[in-house]
Amino acid sequence: MIFLEADFGGENRSTRWQELSFAIVGLGLIGGSYAKALRKLGVKQIIGIERDAATLQEAKQQGLVDIGMTEPDNRLKEANVIICAIYPEAIVGFIAENVDFFNESVLLTDVAGIKNDMISRGQELLKGGMEFISGHPMAGRQGSGLGMSDAHIFQNANYIIVPEKHNTQAAISWLEQFALALGCKHTVQVTPAQHDATIAYTSNLPHVTAVALMDSASFDDKTKYFVAGSFRDGTRVADINPELWCNLFLANREKVADEIDKYMEQLVLWRDALRSDDGEKLKELMRKAGARRRELF
Repeated sequence: MIFLEADFGGENRSTRWQELSFAIVGLGLIGGSYAKALRKLGVKQIIGIERDAATLQEAKQQGLVDIGMTEPDNRLKEANVIICAIYPEAIVGFIAENVDFFNESVLLTDVAGIKNDMISRGQELLKGGMEFISGHPMAGRQGSGLGMSDAHIFQNANYIIVPEKHNTQAAISWLEQFALALGCKHTVQVTPAQHDATIAYTSNLPHVTAVALMDSASFDDKTKYFVAGSFRDGTRVADINPELWCNLFLANREKVADEIDKYMEQLVLWRDALRSDDGEKLKELMRKAGARRRELF
């Protein structure tokens, strides 16, 4: 069967990557990593949308995009798939401003770390056979920007899929296959509420903890001479993009605050056991944590 762009909608979500055109909105760390991974997949075409002209030029020079634009135009209709690698609150705005440039059967997806009602709001703005299926690759690395991007960050990662009532099984299955093609090891489906609550614990809270350790009053000019593996590992994610992470923390603020409360409860248990010289309680806490860690990994 010869692939036609019009066939891509409905129940015909092709996974013949070499016949698909992709658009990536935002060519930072994650967007750039998608571009590099798509190149390895041998897709038909990559359209890059990036407001920073210097970043867009760099992406062109590296051969990561075939078409580059600082603002979307009619060439975006060539994209079968649009990947939104921009801040969560910007995704709905992007759709609202540019939906007339979308292919009539386009499949949109995102990488946003917080979902809230963004998915349903985005879908409401789409027309005809356009569909928004939300995702979140659990992949990343220190730093930010196109220069830090790497196709290999998806290798053996988990890919969270967040379907809503409007999503077709074809779109869900397509995103599962796409995640595996990128190199991800597992996919899992959750609701937006489940996603945001779990992310508050597994991602937001560790970043808060790392930043808090580095901002502690105990830090001084001699600290660097006392750093070993535990402090290095525990503070690795403190070097983060403040603009992005401020946005993520505030977008998920109630759930993050709840996780901080739960974490403080654990710290109180440690403080009280130490001050009461309760070795048995300390060992109990460590045994429980050790068992969970072994089960997790």
